[in-house]
Amino acid sequence: MEILAKPRPKKDSIVSTVQKILMVTPELVPFIKVGGLADVVGALSKTLSQRGHDVRIVLPKYASLTGIETAVPLKSSPLIVNLGGETAYAQVWEVSLPGCEAICYLLEHNLYFDGPEVYCGPSGNEADNAQRFSFFSRAAIDLCYQLGWIPDVVHCHDWPTGLLPVYLNTTEQGKPMEQVATVMTLHNVQHQGYFPKDTLEFAGLPEVTFRSDSLEAYGQVNMLKGGIYHSSKITTVSPTYAREIQEEDGGCGLEKLLKFRAADLIGVINGIDENEWSPETDLYLPERYSANDLKGKTACKAALQTAFGLNQADNVPLFSIVSRLVDQKGLDLLVATGQRLLETMNIQIAVLGTGDPTLEQAFKFLANQNPGRFASYIGFDNQLAHLSVAGSDFLLMPSRFEPCGLSQMYSMKYGAPPIVRATGGLVDTVEQYLEGSGLGTGFRFDAPTAEAFYDTVGWACSTYFDRPEEFAQLQANGMAADFRWDQSADTYEQIYTWAMEARKKGYQIEAKSP
Repeated sequence: MEILAKPRPKKDSIVSTVQKILMVTPELVPFIKVGGLADVVGALSKTLSQRGHDVRIVLPKYASLTGIETAVPLKSSPLIVNLGGETAYAQVWEVSLPGCEAICYLLEHNLYFDGPEVYCGPSGNEADNAQRFSFFSRAAIDLCYQLGWIPDVVHCHDWPTGLLPVYLNTTEQGKPMEQVATVMTLHNVQHQGYFPKDTLEFAGLPEVTFRSDSLEAYGQVNMLKGGIYHSSKITTVSPTYAREIQEEDGGCGLEKLLKFRAADLIGVINGIDENEWSPETDLYLPERYSANDLKGKTACKAALQTAFGLNQADNVPLFSIVSRLVDQKGLDLLVATGQRLLETMNIQIAVLGTGDPTLEQAFKFLANQNPGRFASYIGFDNQLAHLSVAGSDFLLMPSRFEPCGLSQMYSMKYGAPPIVRATGGLVDTVEQYLEGSGLGTGFRFDAPTAEAFYDTVGWACSTYFDRPEEFAQLQANGMAADFRWDQSADTYEQIYTWAMEARKKGYQIEAKSP
């Protein structure tokens, strides 16, 4: 079969001068994951390390970390953390990131991180995040001093790391970390880290940073806003999302700032780790398969139907969802149309996810009303997530906004064309099916309405039944798409170089100022 997928643009690999990269992140695969941020940081760090860079990662030592049995305490621990008005301490543990030579430093502080949640402290109070992540950003800097290792660039990820670039531009002036470039990646600008003004005093940041062109927003400290203002370069996880967040509908109140910094804002599509996500090698599957031999996919479909209690039927299209059940994901569109879809189409639907109790109950109700045809698993199970994309015929992602998304890339690699709303990274990764041509990798719809969603599911269903050759071509196109991290890593290497040059130039300008 001829492969008609549109390939990603190719470019020569960029030889970067960057040698020392510090990743500062609240999540990291394989140790702890809440969302796609963890996958991105883990895979990018591994790719950069495999390219010869000295990659170090700083992560809180939450009580729920897994896979850290080989972690050992750092000999120079404890770490002294210089906060405002007080000195705090942290035990530092060192563990290797699997599959590469990158080192991960785990910061142990029971008051802040000895709990199972990433974005909620051991007390169960999200307000504690002001202290938790102020401490985290300051500790990452002080750790560099203790190690005697000054990075070329610090790569910060989302609002929990937003104070770090602010520290480098204020309290670190005249110190070795002053020279370090920063890159802030915006994985989702909806979450910004709003806290009371006294957070500055706790963090040890100067009062002058509490202004509208720094940390202040609506009379509070906005950590993400501060990170955006003070970073050398800013990235987000797809070109389309980079444009969307500069508009009122997508900027969540930061659109004017992001438009102001547009020259330093770059959208880079995430990649996927094909060592973990490949139907040819996936150990979570009952049978593995490839684009040249899809027999194993039939076995995966049967296993998925068994796992969810669906009727065994190989000739009925199975639509799956693997997602956090939150408003962003547009899953209320399935709630609104679910019963109608099942009454008018010969399909099955399987939902895997957890989140909004209202959505959870709605999917449980649909499952009770339609046994054998609609099923939901409320929770998360990694093996079931892999089986869901391998065993389904289509993936549903009707997101209201989607910075990049990973599930649609997984589903294409596993031969399950995605049905997505045309937003953010879904536009950049899913090529629209052109009926009659065999072109495309999935189905896109524009309006975030129940009717548009229903019609697009119907379009996919009719393609499955009425145009099986084109459905097979869609599968082949998606499985041939290149979503490896190599090309994205090329771009990040260039961005790091730009950030270092911008940082150096900034010093030269300051030095010439009277």
